[in-house]
Amino acid sequence: MALEMGLWRADGDKLSRITPSAVGLESQLEAYIESDPTLLGQPLLIVGRQVPTAHGGFVDLLAIDGEGVVHVLELKRDKTPRDVVAQALDYGSWVSTLSRSDIVGIFEKYKPGLAFEEAFAESFGEAPPEDLNEAQVLTIVAASVDPATERIVRFLNETFEVPVNVVFFRHFEDQNTSYLARTWLVDNETQVESKAASRTKKSKEPWNGHDWYVSFGEFPDGRQWSDAMKYGFVSAGGDKWFSRTLKNLPVGARVFACIPKVGYVGVGTVLAEARRFDDTTVEVDGAEQRITDLPLAGNYARPGDESDDVAEWAVAIEWDHVVPREQGFWKTGMFANQNSAARMRNAFTIEQVTAAFGIED
Repeated sequence: MALEMGLWRADGDKLSRITPSAVGLESQLEAYIESDPTLLGQPLLIVGRQVPTAHGGFVDLLAIDGEGVVHVLELKRDKTPRDVVAQALDYGSWVSTLSRSDIVGIFEKYKPGLAFEEAFAESFGEAPPEDLNEAQVLTIVAASVDPATERIVRFLNETFEVPVNVVFFRHFEDQNTSYLARTWLVDNETQVESKAASRTKKSKEPWNGHDWYVSFGEFPDGRQWSDAMKYGFVSAGGDKWFSRTLKNLPVGARVFACIPKVGYVGVGTVLAEARRFDDTTVEVDGAEQRITDLPLAGNYARPGDESDDVAEWAVAIEWDHVVPREQGFWKTGMFANQNSAARMRNAFTIEQVTAAFGIED
């Protein structure tokens, strides 16, 4: 049986039912959702409207959530039960083939002049994940559906765990005030299963094999960026979790150094493999010198650092461009990572930092 939503006005002990109106609602729903995607119950970023597919159709609305899952939003309008479900599945199969660059390209056509990374960060408070489109959710938007559509959607969703659902909207008017009510056909909490099971390499932004991100965590009585900037190094330590990724930096790689919560402060080239800080040498005035023999502003020793797991580790860097921490560069949507070193896949960050630092990429 199709779902029915009811709304009553309570006047003291008397209840008066408000009759829903479907006049014009179906044609307005697309605009309503585009203007406020939270109508669907979760934060979403609309990335395209009337998106042409490779097979001649047009996706009404294409959106993405904070986890990188892509949502296909298809309005029922006057489609038959078979057509509306088949079309949602058809569009979902096409969307599943889209790469990260495809999604970014769709957004750039939808919002010219606005970077996808910036829009994502403004919507969700952080840079987009490296993996996009690992999973898809198909949502049929309707003012009402017939029993056949309901039966088909429940069969696919509940029996075969196909992520297709129907969201109903009803329009009510009462004493010159309009209301919009929403409900889901199937419990929406369990629509998206673990994305790990559907992970695909195509969803990752490609890595150029050369650029790396380095997090340079400063501490008041410890590591200081002024030392790294002056003598040419990056460092990390205190636990093997912090130093292990630093050891992945290959000689010749380009690194983008970022101070957490400050911004990007340097771009340079790795000169040597990671070594314990007290065994690392850098070139100063044409001569190799051990870092610990230099006048340092920071303190890089810590209790228990006789163990390699606890010790500070460093990598010698030849800087192409560095700035003091006060001039750290940051723009909404740029890449940041909790690891001390990670592959830099984020083309937006590379483009923004190299342009800000005047580096020929």
